[in-house]
Amino acid sequence: MRMLILLRVAAIVLLAAWAWRRRSLTLWIIVGMAAGAEIGHDYPDIARQLRVLAQIFLRLIRTIVAPLLFATLVVGIAGHSNLRQVGRMGVKALIYFEIVTTLALFIGWGAITVSRAGVGITLPAAVETTQIQQPGQRTWQDIVLDIFPENIARAIAEAEMLQIVVFSVLFGVALAMLPDDKRRPMLAFADSLAETMFRFTKIVMLMAPIGVGAAIAYTVGQLGVGILVNLVQLLATFYVAVAIFVVVVLLPVALIAKVPIRRFAQAVAEPVSIAFATTSSEAALPRAMEAMEKFGVPRQIVAFVMPTGYSFNLDGSTLYLSLAAIFVAQAAGIELSVGQQFVLLLTLMLSSKGVAGVPRGALVILLGTVTSFGLPAEPVFVILGIDAVLDMLRTSLNVLGNCLATVVIARWEGEFPQRDAPQPAQAVGSSRV
Repeated sequence: MRMLILLRVAAIVLLAAWAWRRRSLTLWIIVGMAAGAEIGHDYPDIARQLRVLAQIFLRLIRTIVAPLLFATLVVGIAGHSNLRQVGRMGVKALIYFEIVTTLALFIGWGAITVSRAGVGITLPAAVETTQIQQPGQRTWQDIVLDIFPENIARAIAEAEMLQIVVFSVLFGVALAMLPDDKRRPMLAFADSLAETMFRFTKIVMLMAPIGVGAAIAYTVGQLGVGILVNLVQLLATFYVAVAIFVVVVLLPVALIAKVPIRRFAQAVAEPVSIAFATTSSEAALPRAMEAMEKFGVPRQIVAFVMPTGYSFNLDGSTLYLSLAAIFVAQAAGIELSVGQQFVLLLTLMLSSKGVAGVPRGALVILLGTVTSFGLPAEPVFVILGIDAVLDMLRTSLNVLGNCLATVVIARWEGEFPQRDAPQPAQAVGSSRV
């Protein structure tokens, strides 16, 4: 037995040495998860005492949610001045974004509902008594009324995500309607606040290896290593859901818009690969815009649709959030009614806008949303253990979806060349789809 412990510790030390050489936060999170699982398995009494570190990390994450949502939504709406400057194209883009992200939301919800990857997890009794609150029965009037904030300070204090989102959206719309001299100071403040919260998130995420390790140690110490089976099921569910979304939604959209599939796949290969390798939408954005312009989309459409899509067209993040939120409810043993699930999905759809470029931004939104619905945070920490693997595909899908949206809007505006039109600087006889 002691020899097995020594072998596991040696493996963790080697993994930590690799992470030190690579200087990668993702690898350090994996090290924290491995160390936490080891402590929870072999030293459960010590593991239970480490929970305070996970709670500190959780509290810091929660402080980010409200200012981050407010700033990114205001900048996303008023910064681009969609409502006045772009007009028809802005309306078309927003309609397209909301339809596609809603489909992503329901595909994620359907996938986790079928796989039920979170079922079978038994949370510790301390968590069940202090954090989980069974949602009460409410009328549809109560649900609609709770969408609108009565006091924004109270909504922030009570983590009412949907109310914060509604206030931020209306604030952004009102700001976009102001004259330029009145709009710029507040827009500059919101932009500065957004950048500050991005940096705040990066600082807090430096504690992620410790917070995740402590949470995994506590969870494994209470539940055993069997919970890792649920994580494998969750990972498989997410990858299958993404494949379904690409085949059932993005491919038909491309065919309907008469997008040349082969040339489009070649054009997006590099930016999607960058997103997959770096798990950063921002890192892939410049190359994606350049690729779409070379593909034939006019520069003015690329310059509008692509950045706007990074705020409003987060296919991968939206699919992930719906899937992960229902996983948390399943792990908590709470059966949400159809109406409660609808409100949860609506909250996720609205609150996810504007966080594509934030490292672990989806985690921030997920934590804020599930806690506002009375769900426990521990399953979120368990998800974070494999979030790096999820994030690669999630970010890639965000980039792919925005590239396709750029071409679709250009086609919708009649400013994308027809499939059979000769392409400039292309040899006669070149193959195209």
